[in-house]
Amino acid sequence: MAENPLREIAKISHKLPLAVLEDIDYRVTSWLAGGGKETDPYIHQQLRFALNAVAREERMSS
Repeated sequence: MAENPLREIAKISHKLPLAVLEDIDYRVTSWLAGGGKETDPYIHQQLRFALNAVAREERMSS
């Protein structure tokens, strides 16, 4: 599990479709505004979603 999932999302953000990046941004912002922490399992879930989206984009472009 990534130590800082938000940093990992930032590293791959340039590979994400805009709609996916906006969705992740909205979800993470809402989570943090509601009192969640950057290291909560929910944020790790968003990282997994981002990684899956990048893998999907790479498969589609090959």
